[in-house]
Amino acid sequence: MAAHRDPDQALWQRAMRGVKPLRGRAAPPPGTQPPEPPQKPAGQPQVPAAPPLSARHSAGYDRANAERLKRGQHPIEARLDLHGLTQAEAHRSLAAFLGGSRAAGKRCVLVITGRGRAGGGVLKSAVPRWLAEPEFRPHILAIAAAQPRDGGSGALYVMLRRTRTG
Repeated sequence: MAAHRDPDQALWQRAMRGVKPLRGRAAPPPGTQPPEPPQKPAGQPQVPAAPPLSARHSAGYDRANAERLKRGQHPIEARLDLHGLTQAEAHRSLAAFLGGSRAAGKRCVLVITGRGRAGGGVLKSAVPRWLAEPEFRPHILAIAAAQPRDGGSGALYVMLRRTRTG
């Protein structure tokens, strides 16, 4: 009877064939695999992923307002320009800006990320992901790419939720 081989191990060996370690580093022993990503503990409840943020699909936001946001017809009440910031600085600035804007009762704000070199800016791709994170999601009703006059693909309109007064 043939020995049982792990298909992942075989795939890993094929993928790593011909790969050389970086200068000054030792090669890992043959047959090793990269560490597996950590698993969530079984006792924690699974939180369903929230649907992606957009102007079209947002609970409590009607189609007419979604179209107005997309067309840039809501008045912009505050702007945040993230040009030149590191990701860490931009994340902190975004958190402070959204929290402060919402606390001040502002609804539509503009977040300028910039386009980056050749359209592949780090912040341009990171900011929409951040806005979908649990830290920011409760503040946001919808987002849409800005119109060219407001920054085009290098900026986002963000519609903030109303603050509930007790």
